[in-house]
Amino acid sequence: MAFTTNHHQLVPKHTKLSEAEKAKLFEQYVVSIRDLPKILKTDPAVAKLSLKSGDIVKIERESKTAGVSFYYRGVIDG
Repeated sequence: MAFTTNHHQLVPKHTKLSEAEKAKLFEQYVVSIRDLPKILKTDPAVAKLSLKSGDIVKIERESKTAGVSFYYRGVIDG
């Protein structure tokens, strides 16, 4: 079950990945959570997602040239 943040024109869409989506991401890209860039669980962009350390956040950014790009961040306590 994915959770998303509220829409704001300056903040791209942030979604918490489910455990199944997380496993699929690791398998597809042959990475672990240590290989991903980090995001603090207290970051204002993800404050309403009820994140814990070890979760993965998917960020969807729109681009005029590339369409939609996806970025992934590993959640840390900080």
